[in-house]
Amino acid sequence: MIEWLHPGLLLIGGAALVPFLRGRLLQAYLPLLAAAALLDCILMAPGTYAAFQFLGYDLTFGRVDRLSLVFAYVFTLAGVIGFIYALHVKDRLQHIAALIYMGSALGVIFAGDYFVLFIFWELMAFSSVFLIWANRTPESVAAGFRYLLVHVFGGLCLLGGIMLHIGQTGSISFDAMHAFAGGTAFILILVGFILNAAVPPLNAWLPDAYPAATVTGAVFMSAYTTKSAVYVLIRGFSGTEALMWLGAIMAVYGVIYATMENNGRRLLAYHIVSQVGFMVCGIGIGSEMAVNGAAAHAFAHIIYKGLLFMGAGAVLYMAGTVKLSELGGLYKTMPLTMIFFLVGGLSIAGAPLMSGFVSKSMTISGAGEQHNSFAFLMLTLASSGTFLSIVLKMTYYMFFGKDSGLQVTEPPKNMLVAMGLASFICIFIGIVPQSLYALLPYPADYAPYTAQHVLDSLGLFFFTAFGFILFMKKLAPKPGLNLDTDWFYRKAAQAFMTVVRKPVATIEYKIVGEAYDYLIRTAILLMSRVVNHFETEAVQPSAPALAAGASRFGAMLQRLQTGRVHDYALVMVAGIVGLAVFYLAWWGK
Repeated sequence: MIEWLHPGLLLIGGAALVPFLRGRLLQAYLPLLAAAALLDCILMAPGTYAAFQFLGYDLTFGRVDRLSLVFAYVFTLAGVIGFIYALHVKDRLQHIAALIYMGSALGVIFAGDYFVLFIFWELMAFSSVFLIWANRTPESVAAGFRYLLVHVFGGLCLLGGIMLHIGQTGSISFDAMHAFAGGTAFILILVGFILNAAVPPLNAWLPDAYPAATVTGAVFMSAYTTKSAVYVLIRGFSGTEALMWLGAIMAVYGVIYATMENNGRRLLAYHIVSQVGFMVCGIGIGSEMAVNGAAAHAFAHIIYKGLLFMGAGAVLYMAGTVKLSELGGLYKTMPLTMIFFLVGGLSIAGAPLMSGFVSKSMTISGAGEQHNSFAFLMLTLASSGTFLSIVLKMTYYMFFGKDSGLQVTEPPKNMLVAMGLASFICIFIGIVPQSLYALLPYPADYAPYTAQHVLDSLGLFFFTAFGFILFMKKLAPKPGLNLDTDWFYRKAAQAFMTVVRKPVATIEYKIVGEAYDYLIRTAILLMSRVVNHFETEAVQPSAPALAAGASRFGAMLQRLQTGRVHDYALVMVAGIVGLAVFYLAWWGK
């Protein structure tokens, strides 16, 4: 009997069957496989599984506790919803990449050591890039390479930190890193993790790559990479003060760029940066309430952010664009999509009765509990900006506003079902917060629905809406590109390639190439001279003698062919006698 089945390996192994499945069988297989992984996680008991030694080190594929389980539940639940949303997709590359990506993210959260974590960490990066390349446009190909370049850099930082950590401690166990704070290994590992969390200035890869992914690929990508980073930061760096400052700044930074953005999916990508900032800030605060808030917000965020990307993806799928300046009036022809998108928008803004209200407020309350006024004010400001940029700006200009005249309909039914399921979860968590609090790593004694908290939230939204009305013309979306930190690595990459290309090209073509051509030409010329000399000095003079010898040998054979049977019999007897003499002389010794 199998003691423990790794849900990540179940999904990665299950991806191998995708090329052999067709039609409805494939459509049923994908969400059922994700559902099997979810059931596997639900049935898990806390403990350590699949642990063994390799080269003298203890490898652990299954560290199961409350922290890993809360992420496992939402990772697999998001996978079920995502594959329902993708039922109409016939491109098997996307399905295979999504399964491996989802499975490797689960591998990260169950890893008990740095070796296993690093393997799944890199697999997560390399599998997810195919969800970008699957769009098969020049822009997506370029964005995919930039995405891969950044994550290779992050992986090298992580690997360098791991090697230094092993050299210092002799252990590869992945646990809290507080005892090594300030060391080189600590810093390198932290940089590797916060790059995946899209902490500024290491954030530009996210709004660069996610909008370039396929409609369904962006839904999966919104769930796993950044939240896997949140998990490892909770596990290893909870209470690191620098994360509090970075997270608070990050929350506002993402909102500012989102408010200026015209591309709907890029706007949502910036809000991933902002919302992960809430989680990183909670991790940095480090109290039980703040860490619970980070985990709860990660759970809620995966669902409502997936819902928002599904809504924007449905608009892109049907209208061919998500540029807010080109949209408007879609509520008439896409009313269900509009309702589902609005649920996601209210959830991310933290409106009462929505999932974001019961998760985000826990982190903000954690900051207040620690009397951290900077974090409290920054997170509150970010909440106001989120309501402004998504609920007001994006919803208004995409579904209402000036009618764009686009003739569209609702997306395929499977996309609506997936959005409806995600909407139900957002509302259910908002109404029954204990359903989420019961899963958190620490006991949660927190009541989100106090009169003061509800009134504060409604007041914040009211004044934000009033400001939107006053400055609507200024906030209207305009075509253009906002300058972000991706400018630096785009230009740095170009400069690097320019600097490298010239000396490399010079060495390749001017030195190596010419030397290679010279050697090859010299060798061929020398061989031709040798062959020519052999032919003229040896073959040609001996040709007449060889021809005469062959003629005499042929005449001798002709004389032997007498046509008389007894002559042939005599030759056979002579041959047998000769063989007998040879045998006795050689083997009879």
